[in-house]
Amino acid sequence: MVRYTILKEVIGMEARRILVVANQTAPGAHLKQILRQRMAEGPCKFLLLVPAMPPRGKWTSTDEEEVGLAERRMREALSGLQGLGAEIEGRVEEGSPMDAVAALIQIEDYEHNQAFDEIILSTLPPGMSRWLKQDLPHRLVRRYGIPVTHVIGAPAATISN
Repeated sequence: MVRYTILKEVIGMEARRILVVANQTAPGAHLKQILRQRMAEGPCKFLLLVPAMPPRGKWTSTDEEEVGLAERRMREALSGLQGLGAEIEGRVEEGSPMDAVAALIQIEDYEHNQAFDEIILSTLPPGMSRWLKQDLPHRLVRRYGIPVTHVIGAPAATISN
């Protein structure tokens, strides 16, 4: 019996650009899993977007508090994803998740002439997620016409609101 080893060569294959949108679930293990899956399918470049939003349960907050919390979540998530060997950057944008995605896509499309091939949207479970109540997964598909993969994660326990 002869065994053959087949090697996949990714010569000339351009990396897919994937936008990952998460806030409270950003540091979750579920994101590692989905990013590993995408990397197994071929070369990828990821951009993690953490919208700066009012902390859950607070009636008032300042822009500085919102951005600061989003930046801490982003840094924690990027730190946790480093071991994957993925090419990943992080960004914080102010506003609702829809506004933050719109601002980022505009920057990437017009300033860098690079579009995204997919959006991975990480939310809290139904009943807890404001983003699901706003029908964000379907709104993103309708607005941008690119695949949106919705994953559900648990809220980060290490960063306080």
